[in-house]
Amino acid sequence: MPSLRILTYNVRYFGHALRGLASTQPAMRKIAEALAALDPLPGIVCLQEVETRSLRSTVAHRGKETQLERFMQVLSKTLEDAGRSDRYEAHYFPAHAYRLSKGTHVYTTGLAILAHSDLVVDHHNAESPHDITERSLHPIRGLKQTRICAHARLHLRAGGVVESVDVFNTHLSLPTTLARAFWTERRRLGWGPNQLQEARNLARFVERERASDRFLVLGDFNALPGSPVYRFLVEEQGWVDAFAQHYSMSLEELVMWPTAGFMRMRMHLDHVFAGPALRWLDFDGSYAFGDRTAPFHGLSDHVPMVARCRIARSGSRPPKASAARARSLG
Repeated sequence: MPSLRILTYNVRYFGHALRGLASTQPAMRKIAEALAALDPLPGIVCLQEVETRSLRSTVAHRGKETQLERFMQVLSKTLEDAGRSDRYEAHYFPAHAYRLSKGTHVYTTGLAILAHSDLVVDHHNAESPHDITERSLHPIRGLKQTRICAHARLHLRAGGVVESVDVFNTHLSLPTTLARAFWTERRRLGWGPNQLQEARNLARFVERERASDRFLVLGDFNALPGSPVYRFLVEEQGWVDAFAQHYSMSLEELVMWPTAGFMRMRMHLDHVFAGPALRWLDFDGSYAFGDRTAPFHGLSDHVPMVARCRIARSGSRPPKASAARARSLG
């Protein structure tokens, strides 16, 4: 069985030093250097909070390139300077744009999937990412930031056998302040009814699009372990929390291992969910948020989850969901 290393990371628009108000070249360079120092390099990199081109993305760096194009230039040069011939193919998945006019964006949001040159991208939905947004609870639906799921199917050639894996990258909304749970539940993140509906929309899309039980669902879920969102995905959907499984962590232990931070708060919001055909080998390169020894320390309000797995060759698509499971998606 071939092995594959993956990384998921909310990069905060490459602008953490400016509290996300503007992307900067030093931030891109430091993230690229931390990524290029990983050994082995990830085969798949999923990024959240990536822009296209806007006033925010260009205020500190003028140029015609999109934010992802600039980052890929920086990453390629960093790899070259380190004497590595590795290269990545990048795909951008636009989510939302806040416009001043038709041709002027204040800022934009989106996701990215980077695939190492050893992998072949067979399919992706970059031109039309799947909308998972729950808008019914927003006071002004037209102003609700769009949330999407990016999908790419990749092939890994090993030993003359071509294996495919479906990769889903996403970023769920924060809980709505209009719901009672926001004010009564102490932990809040993952208790929002809007978040639970987005999780259902996400699961429905994954179930429809995945070709086998070799699949990954990665990203910033804005949901704590033990929350209704988390329980729905793990207990009702049967998705494997790879990190929890590998370290045999309880829900409370997971909550205490943060992947993100705001002021003095520490939260486990980023997850690596997977199908049963993936065997998890390690999470080397993953550090708790706030660990000053981490290569990515101080570069975002999140830290990346880095994992390595083996891909089983018996990953044919399982039977269709039962009626009860189908109802849970509806």
